[in-house]
Amino acid sequence: MLKETIICIVIVIAIIFGNSTTQKYTKDSVSELSSGLMELREDITNQDVENDKAKRKMEEVYSMWEKRHDKLAYFIEHDELEKVETDLVSIKSYIETEEYEQAVGELDKGVFVLKHIEDKYAFNLQNIF
Repeated sequence: MLKETIICIVIVIAIIFGNSTTQKYTKDSVSELSSGLMELREDITNQDVENDKAKRKMEEVYSMWEKRHDKLAYFIEHDELEKVETDLVSIKSYIETEEYEQAVGELDKGVFVLKHIEDKYAFNLQNIF
């Protein structure tokens, strides 16, 4: 009886530790990517848009995403990650074609999807029940 109780406690502790670790990584990733996208949005919405500066910033954001994507794929639904990937590719193409108004719309959509992922995988009572 004592042996089973100890095993159950160890499993519960492992689950709580794993959940807090993945939640922290998700929160850090969303924060980093969202701030990068918001900086890009500020660069784009300035009156004198420097094409090279916006492209460089987009490449930085995309490389941040590629660095984080593989680890996020372990514990987040691939459909959610595909939405972010699609938004980033759309932003990249709009910046390359200098269609900044559409890029801003995709930026806002990308930030929304990232925040949605963070909220969806947060550990709270609403997500448990």
